[in-house]
Amino acid sequence: MEHYLTLWWVWICAALALGVIELLAPGFIFLGFALGAMAMAVVVFILPATNVPALLAMFAILSLVAWIALRLVFRRQSSGARIVTRDINEN
Repeated sequence: MEHYLTLWWVWICAALALGVIELLAPGFIFLGFALGAMAMAVVVFILPATNVPALLAMFAILSLVAWIALRLVFRRQSSGARIVTRDINEN
């Protein structure tokens, strides 16, 4: 089982599965993990490694960085809701 984590295409499959889960449970919970898994696919493709605990630690770090980046990006967007400061029934 540990051998599979050293294959780049396994990380892409995990990213796709996490992306589908994100579609079913929206809220940007699994999107950070999906982006982390996609980044891990690139890392494993470029630098093949056999140290599975290091790969899992790197996945955790990349997922955390992706989640923080998503929070920063989506916090800046306005919801489009209009703030009412004057009630039409006054006056």
